[in-house]
Amino acid sequence: MCSTTEGRDQNARSAKVAVGIVAEKDKDNAPSDTDSTTSGASTPLPDLASLNLNEADKHGMNQAFKDALAAHSSEEMRTAFWSFVKHDHPDGLLLRFLRARKWDVQAALVMMVATMHWRITEAHVDDDVMLRGEMALLKESQSSDKTQKKEGEDFMAQLRMGKSFLHRYDKQGRPMCFVRVRLHRAGEQTEASLERFIVYTIETARLFLRLPVDTATIVFDMTDFSMKNMDYKPVKFMIKCFEANYPELSRITRRSGKVHLTMTANDLAEYIDMKQVRKEMAGQEDWTYKYPEPVEGENKAMDDTTTLETLQDDRAELVQRYEKAILDWEVDPSRGKEIESERNEVVKALKNNYWKLDPYVRARSLYDRNGMLEKFQAGQEGPKLTSRQVETSADDLD
Repeated sequence: MCSTTEGRDQNARSAKVAVGIVAEKDKDNAPSDTDSTTSGASTPLPDLASLNLNEADKHGMNQAFKDALAAHSSEEMRTAFWSFVKHDHPDGLLLRFLRARKWDVQAALVMMVATMHWRITEAHVDDDVMLRGEMALLKESQSSDKTQKKEGEDFMAQLRMGKSFLHRYDKQGRPMCFVRVRLHRAGEQTEASLERFIVYTIETARLFLRLPVDTATIVFDMTDFSMKNMDYKPVKFMIKCFEANYPELSRITRRSGKVHLTMTANDLAEYIDMKQVRKEMAGQEDWTYKYPEPVEGENKAMDDTTTLETLQDDRAELVQRYEKAILDWEVDPSRGKEIESERNEVVKALKNNYWKLDPYVRARSLYDRNGMLEKFQAGQEGPKLTSRQVETSADDLD
C-alpha cells in the first residue's frame, strides 16, 4: 500500500478529516472558538461553513454540503458517519475519500459531509434500505396498495433474476459483483426500485471488504447485449454513486486505469482466476445463481430492543474512546505511536461490536441465507493477503 512514512502521513491526513467531523460535533455547545479535549488541551474547531468550495463540482456535492450544514445538527452528522463506518476501519473509510480527492483534506471533507447528507435524506441507507431489507419488500409486493406492490415486485424481480449479484473474489482478493446487462429492460422496473436495488447491492458489497482490500470489482457481463438493454438513467445513477458516495467501490472490469475491457475468457483470466468464473462466462465454475427467498422470522433479533440498546451503548463508548484518541493525537503529535496503538485496539473492538450489532440493525439478505457472509466473517472465504499484495496506485484516484 505505502511505505511506513507514507502510511503515517496518510493517517495524519485522515485524522484531520476525522477531527473536522469529531470536533464539529461540539460546536453546538462550544463557548468559544476553541474547545477543550478530554485530555485537557485545546484545538481550534474548524468552521465548515467557511470552507472555500471547489467550483468544479460534477455531482452537486458543494450544494449537498451546504444543505447538510443547514439541515442536520452536528450530532446527526456524527451519527451518520459512525453508521457509515460499520465494521470498517475508520481510517480506511476516510482514506478512500482522501484518495478520491487527491489528498486535498478540505475537498475530502466536503465530499464526506455531502455523502452523509445523501445517506440520511436521499438514499435512507441505514434507516430504510438496509434496515428493512428484502423481507420488507417481499411483503410490499403482496400489498393491496398499488404503489407499494409495484415497488416491492420490481425490487424482488431483480433479486430473483440475478440482474446483479455478489460472487467470489478476483486475483487481488476483491469481492466481485456481476451485472448481467442482458437481464435489464428499460421501463420494466420503476426508477425508484432500480436505484434502491443499486444502493442495496453496493452497500451489501461493503460487508465483504476487509483490509488491506478496500475496493470491489464490478464485472459487467455484456453477453447477448442489445439495444433493448440500453438504459442511461440507472447507469448515470450508478456512476454518481461510485464517484460521489462510494469512492471505495469503483474498480470495474478499460485497460488504462481502473476500468478494464475484456473481450475473451483469456482477457478476463488476467484479472480473475477462471476457477472463480462461472461456466456461462466461459469459466470453470459449475455454479448457477439461485435466489433463496426470505424466511419468516429471520429478522426476529430486531425485536430484541434490550440487546440492541446494550450493544449501541457499548459502541457509543468505543466511539468516544476513538474520538478522544484522534483529538489527543492532533493536540500532541509526539504521542503518535502510543495513541496509534491504543486507537488500533479500539478499532478492533469497534469491528467486533459491529458484527454483534449487525443482526439488530440490518435485515437478513440472500448472502446471509446462502452462507456467503458467514463464511467471509469466519475467514473461510475472501482475501488472505498481506498489505503489500494490494496496492493503491494513481489509477485509484478519481
